[in-house]
Amino acid sequence: MPPFLARAAWLASAALILLLLAQPLGPTVQLEMSLGAIVLMLLLWPLAKGRTGRLTFLAIGSLVVLRYMYWRVSSTLPPVSDPLGFVAGTILLGAELYCFYILAISLVINADPIRRGPAPQDEDDDLPTVDIFVPSYNEDRHILATTLAAAKSLDYPAGKLTVWLLDDGGTDQKCADSDPHKAEEARARRTVLQALCADLGVSYLTRARNQHAKAGNLNNGLRHSVGKIVVVLDADHVPFRSFLRDTIGHFGADPKLFLVQTPHAFLNPDPIERNLKTFDRMPSENEMFYAVGQCGLDKWNGSFFCGSAALLRRAALEEAGGFSGITITEDCETAFELHSRGWTSIYVDKPLIAGLQPETLSDFIGQRSRWCQGMMQIMILKNPLFKGGLKPLQRLCYMSSMTFWLFPLPRLVFMIAPLLYILFDMKIVVANVDEAIAYTATYIVVNLMMQNYLYGRVRWPFVSELYEYVQGLFLIKATASVILAPRKPTFKVTAKNITLDHDQLSPLALPYVIVFAVLFVTMGISAYRYLFEPGVTNLMLVVGMWNLFNLITAGAALGVAAERRQTEAAPSLAVDRPGVLNLNGMAIDVTVERISSARCRIRMDAVVPMRRSSDGALGSLSLAPQAGLPLLGHAPAIPVRVTGIAGAGDETVCELVFETMTPGSYVVLADLMYGDADAMVRFQQRRRTHKDILSGTVQFVLWGLVGPVRALSCLMAGRAARMAEAGAAPAQAAPSRRTPRPKAAQAPEPAASSWRHLVTEIKHAPAATERGRRSSDPLTPQAGSAG
Repeated sequence: MPPFLARAAWLASAALILLLLAQPLGPTVQLEMSLGAIVLMLLLWPLAKGRTGRLTFLAIGSLVVLRYMYWRVSSTLPPVSDPLGFVAGTILLGAELYCFYILAISLVINADPIRRGPAPQDEDDDLPTVDIFVPSYNEDRHILATTLAAAKSLDYPAGKLTVWLLDDGGTDQKCADSDPHKAEEARARRTVLQALCADLGVSYLTRARNQHAKAGNLNNGLRHSVGKIVVVLDADHVPFRSFLRDTIGHFGADPKLFLVQTPHAFLNPDPIERNLKTFDRMPSENEMFYAVGQCGLDKWNGSFFCGSAALLRRAALEEAGGFSGITITEDCETAFELHSRGWTSIYVDKPLIAGLQPETLSDFIGQRSRWCQGMMQIMILKNPLFKGGLKPLQRLCYMSSMTFWLFPLPRLVFMIAPLLYILFDMKIVVANVDEAIAYTATYIVVNLMMQNYLYGRVRWPFVSELYEYVQGLFLIKATASVILAPRKPTFKVTAKNITLDHDQLSPLALPYVIVFAVLFVTMGISAYRYLFEPGVTNLMLVVGMWNLFNLITAGAALGVAAERRQTEAAPSLAVDRPGVLNLNGMAIDVTVERISSARCRIRMDAVVPMRRSSDGALGSLSLAPQAGLPLLGHAPAIPVRVTGIAGAGDETVCELVFETMTPGSYVVLADLMYGDADAMVRFQQRRRTHKDILSGTVQFVLWGLVGPVRALSCLMAGRAARMAEAGAAPAQAAPSRRTPRPKAAQAPEPAASSWRHLVTEIKHAPAATERGRRSSDPLTPQAGSAG
């Protein structure tokens, strides 16, 4: 069939369907049709595996959704004669239309996502030169050393690979700060990192001033490097050894390709995962975006740069004037500009880096506020609808990614709407109970089914609602501020590797407590009015159920605000790597089962030689050198101390803690922990089991019930601890008869003080060789830390 006839047939079919959907129906007929659609979807679910079945399933569900939206728009608004009800009802309808818009766009983009094959493998002589940029601001030396060693150890011809540490924490501006303390720390940091880079064979680069934040730092790197391909890695995003081999071949196949983006995968849970204890059994929140969303965007040439774990073509960056820095999300903005110039992008759906997420709820909200404000900036200052050079579906892709961050507004509306009816009898939806069941209830069921069908392996039911609620209470302010002043937001570095050594109620908990209390009281009022107040109809029961769902969500959020202590001082990864343990004069072949930057667990066939009284627990862990691994003139081994031995059948399992780390040790650590990218794939796949709607609902309700109890427990424990401190203070002060300095007023030793400590050692020791454990470095693994 000619293309124009095919389009005409589609348009005619769409017009006919819309005409049928607009036909007036009674609640009974509507309910029968909707239930029929649900039954048909259930029958299709196990069979709809291919493209045709998938699209048929989604089409049936879409008809129910469209019918509901037509009913809402045409029949449910309060009359204009009730101005308050009409305004409130219109706002609620606007929030629902936003959700319909997001659903519709997601169905278009994700209905048939692309799955790309492996990258072409070129001969070494044909591979392009590569510069790896690791921008840094305030990260610890241990984090940087691990990332730099892994980047230096990538499987790639050594003569074509240059690794750069782009240090924005040691700029001339910072070294000349008017505060002598800050200036000394910056100079010490620069000295320490220069020595580290020299030992690892990495190029150190800083600049005069901290202008344009991360974008300016990356552009400074562009000016000083010449590689045809630029790789960007965040300081805490460590690449697996196959990172370049699995990606770079795409550039040779497409001369207009500017970006190869890979997913962000994480070794540690975000605060919601840790506080709900789901990290080992539930897919992370970002996996829905990276496993489905980016694949859907990729089909329409709309996958975009996510700030790290990406390769970019230098020629494309130079054509656009470098990394864009008008907004605080330089990554998406840069991709947006290059897509508009006709360049293409590719998404490789394989985790090839392992990163760190914010540990505390405060840092998590701060990170999401920056993402929200940056995407809103791009939408306001460079609206995709009016940007030249973009194709229609590319515009849709970018609008989807940007308008998603408006979610705090409808979330707030959905939280307030039932309160208006329960507390003030404000009827903002004109409908009876029969209509609510026939239209609204079936719409909710169908919506859940479509989302579970599309995303069930990477997103549990109602988890999106929880994440959006947790963020939404704070992103309302961020959204409003950027709408009022789109050029005002500034880039802020997200804090990582912050340790929590005890359970605590988050400093951000108060809004969650207030909202929960209001919803709880309103729940009691709705129950009382329904049971005892004359004239109250069953509509109060329906609205009360809506408020109950909000209450469960708020309860689960209280569980998120009750922050658990960290059980791992350094995040670990399950691996299966051979190594050699050198202990008491013996070399024993071992298998490394689990490893972090601080310790590891090994398994061996032999018995550990620690029988004699003269035997020691100190040794070293090494591996057979691989081709391309830099040895840097240092012994390729990690000094270790045996801290635990246990029998496991015919084998022995040992816990090892890493001792003094040299640059050569970081190379071994990088290879043992990041030598096999399939280790991260296996970890993610173990969590990606489909969660059905029923079990997901039960889990969500349990979170909502347990969350308030945990929050109250943390509150009481915190109050008891403060009272104990207040009672102990006078007793401790009595011997000297002085009033002790309040704990809150004591200035803790700044994290950066370790830089001054390290620079002193560097001046008195051979190039950057560490002499032992430095307790002043808060992120250096301690001997007794959990791994």
